[in-house]
Amino acid sequence: MQGKPGNNQHLSRRRLMAASAVGMFAFSGARAQAWPAKQIRVIAPYPPGGGVDTVSRAFAEKVSAKLGQTMVVDNQPGAGATIGAAALARSAPDGYTMMVGSLVDYSIAPFFHKNLSFDMARDFVPVLEIGNGTIGVLVTPSLPVKSVQELIALAKKEPGKLSYASSGVGGLIHLNYEMLKQMTGAEMTHVPYKGTSFFQADLYEGRVQVSIDNVLAHLPHIASGKVRCLAVTSKTRSPLLPEVPTMAEAGVPGFESATNYTLFVPKGTPGEVVARLNAAGNEAVKDADFRERMLKLGIVPVGSSTQPEAQAKMASEIKRWSEVIQKGNIKPS
Repeated sequence: MQGKPGNNQHLSRRRLMAASAVGMFAFSGARAQAWPAKQIRVIAPYPPGGGVDTVSRAFAEKVSAKLGQTMVVDNQPGAGATIGAAALARSAPDGYTMMVGSLVDYSIAPFFHKNLSFDMARDFVPVLEIGNGTIGVLVTPSLPVKSVQELIALAKKEPGKLSYASSGVGGLIHLNYEMLKQMTGAEMTHVPYKGTSFFQADLYEGRVQVSIDNVLAHLPHIASGKVRCLAVTSKTRSPLLPEVPTMAEAGVPGFESATNYTLFVPKGTPGEVVARLNAAGNEAVKDADFRERMLKLGIVPVGSSTQPEAQAKMASEIKRWSEVIQKGNIKPS
């Protein structure tokens, strides 16, 4: 029995839609399997020669060899790394544009940059955490404290008497102090500088007494005794200063901070591409030559065995720094 014309038309449409869906799925799978078929761009949101640029180039070199495709670093510095991030957000989610940036930078950015065209949680997929710079609690040698607990006790005994050096309001060094104050009640006078190199001499000579800063610039001076490192703020002890306790060991559990290097792709990048990047990236981070090069930069290689681990780290960093900024009522200077 022949069906009604209307029914036949509906049936034909359903078959056509089903065939199209199968075709699109097959095309998508073939496209993912073919990736990468051309050169890959890696955005470095800081100038050439700096830490992010150096990590980006070393990482791209290792991952390129594993993927069998050239990876070219594209420096797009400016506006606290937000220019490069905006470029990533505008990029096609096809696996041919990615960025080495910081979970911390983009957790902080919405509070200190107006009218951002991107949102890290909405627009980026963190593929894996490449590494972290080691941050330490640094004090001038003349300060009569030998531990973090003694420093906290002194700061609480005489609120505001100790001075704390940072690289400027809203920077990570400043926020490290704010987090310590909120967690322990240690009140110091914040003294913002233009950067670490501007306050080093003052810290070593006692004109300011404390900073919680990336230890790389201070390593030779820690070794010579010009400055004392009471603790590192990583979850585990740093291979750069293996004898120095973590903040948890020093009696401040939950205080964690690090400069960060994470590989991001635009939201919507095919899952198969993200998985391949994660696998190749983890292999690169485990490479002995890469690890040695990173440690010389003061960066401890991390790696994320799965992409969801990197996703979870992103969520925790957003929560951590937004709470510190909002609780401290910190505004752009």
